[in-house]
Amino acid sequence: MADENTYNSSPGLDEIVFENRNKAYGAYDLRTSYRSMLTKAFILGTVLFCVAAITPFVIMKIKQMQAKETTEVNANLIDILPEQEQIIEQPKDEPPPPPPPPKEEPKQEVIQNVVPEPVKAPKVETPPPPITKQLETTTGLANQEGVKTPSYTPPPPPPSTGTKVQTVEVKPQVSETQVYTEVEQLAEFPGGINAFRSKVSNSFDTSVMEGDEGKVQTTITFVVERDGSITDVKADGPNKGFNAEAVRTIKSVKNKWTPAKINGQAVRYRYRLPLTMQFE
Repeated sequence: MADENTYNSSPGLDEIVFENRNKAYGAYDLRTSYRSMLTKAFILGTVLFCVAAITPFVIMKIKQMQAKETTEVNANLIDILPEQEQIIEQPKDEPPPPPPPPKEEPKQEVIQNVVPEPVKAPKVETPPPPITKQLETTTGLANQEGVKTPSYTPPPPPPSTGTKVQTVEVKPQVSETQVYTEVEQLAEFPGGINAFRSKVSNSFDTSVMEGDEGKVQTTITFVVERDGSITDVKADGPNKGFNAEAVRTIKSVKNKWTPAKINGQAVRYRYRLPLTMQFE
């Protein structure tokens, strides 16, 4: 039986999009039945909305029809008897209480600060010695010995042995079990990171994907051990199938890496690799 689209002179948008493709796929069926499903959904939603809006009025009308008739009762007012007059006893006149005794204010002692007037100290003048005493003194005729002080001798210079002082740099210890994220020398794959990416892309099984995902991204992290092997492979991305296949592909690469180094010693290093693929 020939295809019906062969005799259609003006094919629709769906026929153009799905030309030479598998029309048994669910997307083609969804496109062709979209208008009818949208019309049915609109009609069903309108009916449900009308039912939900009318239901309270119907319930209220049924309650009014089932309500019992109210009976009126005539009540005669009762005359209110006047209240008996109350006799209020007036208080007897009592003498006012005596006024309280006046309070005596405490006496405050006033202390006056008396500043004494300054008095000028008398000047003491020493009288000069008599002339006979002045004639007995010798002014510079005889030499007098002063106080002798020991002479200063500088310390001897240190002996020159000819040996040079060497400074030794103390390097921090490197752990063999800790996983480092910052190292002096990064871990490298034989041939570079592009060679590693090509191995991953060649080993990736695209059959696990449906084929219409478009651009899929994930971030792979793994630990490069001290011997160059790979452990603790993880993938963090929105597509679980793509993550699982990426982890399997990374584990399938058996080539060993050159480990990362700190102070010339191999250490465990966590490597981060973003991976992006396009599926059409």
